[in-house]
Amino acid sequence: MLNLQTISDRLELQDLAHCYARAVDSCDFEALVNDVFAPDGTIDFSAIGGPVGDVDAMLAWVRPGMAAYGNSHHLMANHYFKIDGDRATGRVMCYNPMRRLPDENGIGAIEVHGHYYVDEYSRTGAGWRIASRRLELTYSFDV
Repeated sequence: MLNLQTISDRLELQDLAHCYARAVDSCDFEALVNDVFAPDGTIDFSAIGGPVGDVDAMLAWVRPGMAAYGNSHHLMANHYFKIDGDRATGRVMCYNPMRRLPDENGIGAIEVHGHYYVDEYSRTGAGWRIASRRLELTYSFDV
């Protein structure tokens, strides 16, 4: 049954997914630390050759990785959340086209990725945060 708290929680968790997307696409890595992940948050990006570990491990991988791209768009959709008090789980679809920086011929190849984020969330004094994130790859190709 939906009540006002559940509706509020779902909207806040959706906003958190969008905050993550905005932070990655704008290379605002400080927002990932301050506004998205719990201080003891963990990630598993092994499905795309990324790290398994804490947020620092993710940042050490994401910072140089995003430098290879001129633009990216993490479009978050099909949000599913199961809320249990101050904890929640979720699965969020991400459609992610990324344009590589131009090569010596001025061509910036486009990569398209589809994946899910399978998350655990915790409510903190600052709001909902991602406590654990695992990426499930659905597809990936170059255009």
